[in-house]
Amino acid sequence: MVVLNRARNVVFLSTYPPRECGLATFTQDLVNELDEIKLINKPRVIAISNGDYRYDDRVIMEVWQYDRDSYLKAAKELNETDIELVVIEHEYGIFGGDWGDYILDFIDNLHIPFITTLHTVLLEPSDKQKEIIKVLGEKSQKVVTMANNTVKILTGVYGIDPSKIEVIHHGVPYKVVEPREKLKERYGFKGRQIISTFGLISPGKGLEYGIEAIAEVAKKHPEVLYLILGQTHPCVKKEYGESYREKLEGLVKRLGVEENVRFVNKYLTKDEIIQYLQLSDIYMTPYLGREQAVSGTLAYAVGYGKVIVSTPYPYAKEMLADGRGMLAEFADSKSLARCLNYILEHPEVKSEMEKKTLALGRMMMWKNIANQYARLFIKTIEETQLKGDMLVG
Repeated sequence: MVVLNRARNVVFLSTYPPRECGLATFTQDLVNELDEIKLINKPRVIAISNGDYRYDDRVIMEVWQYDRDSYLKAAKELNETDIELVVIEHEYGIFGGDWGDYILDFIDNLHIPFITTLHTVLLEPSDKQKEIIKVLGEKSQKVVTMANNTVKILTGVYGIDPSKIEVIHHGVPYKVVEPREKLKERYGFKGRQIISTFGLISPGKGLEYGIEAIAEVAKKHPEVLYLILGQTHPCVKKEYGESYREKLEGLVKRLGVEENVRFVNKYLTKDEIIQYLQLSDIYMTPYLGREQAVSGTLAYAVGYGKVIVSTPYPYAKEMLADGRGMLAEFADSKSLARCLNYILEHPEVKSEMEKKTLALGRMMMWKNIANQYARLFIKTIEETQLKGDMLVG
């Protein structure tokens, strides 16, 4: 029999720190915030591992990414626990098999209701990519997406029942930070106009166009400094080494903008990301992917009220609507440069954009987002259990 209004037992299937992965950070942020909400017992994690990691005590089980049997074993073990809801954080690249289809073995053997949170929604998926999301959508109690632009795609392309879809923004950590100019001084950037991009570096980020744009902007604004923050994506590094980063560094030298572009080659802590964002005048995402439905890095920039210049992928169009930034053309450094110059030369426009972006960003702080997830989890558990009681009756 269902018991209402008591703390619930929820587990997340996801990557988790110390694995260096955006999804791992997302899950850690969410479960930490859920700890503060007494309606959920300490949320637990089943960690997807691709190496030996020393996890904290929140991790109750590991699934070995490339070991198919590990998925079956985890599902069967989970069925014997007191867990009432499983939350699958889905990204194709974190699960083993063909486009991560080992996740289907997990859900086929799971007898506990589950919710799927989609971190990637493709407009033109391959047959296998489409099949995975279609099956997850059919078997999930709910499907969470982080942007309104994906709802039509999920119903039209993947055939997911619209009543199952919930839109919850990507969360952003809240931290009190020093004023921009004070931080600039501390980092040795006094008098500079700071433009930044952060995240794991890979060819799809379009950073070469960002660098070319800076070379153009520096002709009129020699004080500009472009910070490329983050290390090379581990998967890219494993396959290609540092060839993409070296290509970018070569471009900086060739264009003669060594004084205007700086690489910070490390995996940034959340505190470092927030400080770099806070000292930035403009945040730039020159991404090449035309289908990108969500971007965690862009969400952070919105959260901290940055003026954003971006290529027009779906998430950027949604986040930058109503005058919260400027959109440039894909793979077009001149278009990026025009946007950057306009903002630098119109401080009153920049100030207005910052206010508009911050208004949206405040709604995306993890406290608000975690409350939305908690309500969804409890509602889903109660509805599922009530349905089960009715069937038994």
